[in-house]
Amino acid sequence: MNNLRAVDLNLLVILEALLSERHLSRAAERLHMSQPAVSHALARLRHLLGDPLLLRGKGGFQPTARALELARPLAEALQSVRSVLGGTVFEAATAQRVFRLAMSDYGAALILPRLLRRLRVDAPGIDLTISYASRPAVIAGMLDGEIDLALGVFPQLPEQLHRDTLFEETFVCALDPASLASGEMLSLETYLARPHVLVASSEGGMAAEVDAALAQLGQTRRIAVRVPYWTVAPEVVRGTDLILTVAQRALQGSVAQGLALYAAPFAIAPFSFETIRHRRTDGDAGIAWLRAAIAQAAEPD
Repeated sequence: MNNLRAVDLNLLVILEALLSERHLSRAAERLHMSQPAVSHALARLRHLLGDPLLLRGKGGFQPTARALELARPLAEALQSVRSVLGGTVFEAATAQRVFRLAMSDYGAALILPRLLRRLRVDAPGIDLTISYASRPAVIAGMLDGEIDLALGVFPQLPEQLHRDTLFEETFVCALDPASLASGEMLSLETYLARPHVLVASSEGGMAAEVDAALAQLGQTRRIAVRVPYWTVAPEVVRGTDLILTVAQRALQGSVAQGLALYAAPFAIAPFSFETIRHRRTDGDAGIAWLRAAIAQAAEPD
């Protein structure tokens, strides 16, 4: 390895793609190579480095300890080379690529309609695969190379993942207007006396912020209904005495039609809605373009 003239440095680009994709055919598609050619390159890399590097597992390859050690310095080295050469070029109008995104239905409702309208005009060859999982599963998928970008709320991240804040979100309370007397405002007493709708998630999510704020006051709320989807929650409130405390942007447009929206009668800390990515994608011009497109889609009307 010390004699660089004896090494085909293109193998390092192939290794980077294999470590990122952890799947032979996806790596071949990303590299615009045939699958047999990538398989042959992997065999050469194994011989060159004296390590299996990638072992077959469920759904693709699993990296060896040696491969994991190589991932970070390899990405940094190739990024340096790309910088020297002027960087990679991504032509959105002609690109043919599939991006794998993770987000909840809240994020999808906010971002996807505007993002897809732009893609169909500016980048018609770009396809998106959207998945949803718990926060720990999303982070694991990012680390394993199964997800390109994820959107959501991520209080803590491993050092391999970077975050970009899309916007700061605040909370509002949604009620059926017939459930309050004319001219009545939402007081803390009324809030605590009423039953509530909670959008459930495995790690608490946004609801945890609400309950943490109440706990600081020494109070709790009664959760009468737990639902797994943001989109159904406003419909549950209509015609009842239920209260939904939710991220403000979740109630944009027709979603909130017929509901009364009030500021919460106690202080709830705002939160950041973010895009996260792996640092190995820092030199990926396609990922950079998509991140910018997502940021534009998140801008208020």
